[in-house]
Amino acid sequence: MLKSLVALAAVVASASAHYTFPSLVVDGTTTPAWVNVRKTNNFNTQAPVTDVTSPDFRCYDTQTNPTAQTITVSAGSQLGIMSDGTIYHPGVVNVYMAKAPGDVDSFAGDGPVWFKVYEIPAVTNGGQSISFPAEGVPGVSFTVPKALPSGQYLVRMEAIALHVAQSFGGAQFYISCGQVNIVNGGSGSPGPLVSIPGVYTGREPGILININYPIPKNYTQPGPAVWSG
Repeated sequence: MLKSLVALAAVVASASAHYTFPSLVVDGTTTPAWVNVRKTNNFNTQAPVTDVTSPDFRCYDTQTNPTAQTITVSAGSQLGIMSDGTIYHPGVVNVYMAKAPGDVDSFAGDGPVWFKVYEIPAVTNGGQSISFPAEGVPGVSFTVPKALPSGQYLVRMEAIALHVAQSFGGAQFYISCGQVNIVNGGSGSPGPLVSIPGVYTGREPGILININYPIPKNYTQPGPAVWSG
C-alpha cells in the first residue's frame, strides 16, 4: 500500500511539473486559454515533445485540428506568452514567428519561413555555476520588432527543459503557436529563416547537454540569431 502511494505521488508530481502555453498577453491583458493560441495535443496531459523531427515539433497540434482567433498587435509593442502555471524545469526559451502569405487561419508554417524574435538563454560562469532565468516564470514577454512588416503571423513559443537532457532525446520541448495580426509595421526583412521541424537535429550542444555534472563552462543557445529589426 505504501509503495502504491509513493508511486502515485511520483506520478502526480511529474504531471504537475509539466505545462502548456495557452494564452497570449496583449496590451497587458492575458487572453483566455486556447482562444488566440492553437490548442495543442497536450492540452490535457501537458506532455512535452521530445522528437525534434516530428511534425508536432512545429505547433504540437496534429491531433487537435485546432482553430484560433487572430488578435491584433502593434509592431513595437509588448507581446506576452503565458503558461498554465510556471516554466517549472531548468531550461531555456526561444520564440519564433512566421508570416502567413494571407490569412493565418489556414497557414501551416511549412518550409523556411520561421525567424527567432526572442530568447532566454542560460547563464554560465566558467564552470562554477549555471542558472536558468526562464525557470519558474509564468510566461515571457518581448518587444515585437518595430521593423516587422504588417500582416498575419504565427508566434511559436518553445521552452526547452534540460533537466534530463544528458542523453539524446532527453530534452523536453513545451510548444504552442498563437495567431497575431501585426499592424503599424515596418519594412524590415526578418531572418535568418529556418524550417520547423528542421531547425535542430537534437545533437546541438544546447540541447544534448548535462547541466548537472560537470557544470558546463558555457552554453550555446539552440537556433538562429534573434532578429530584432
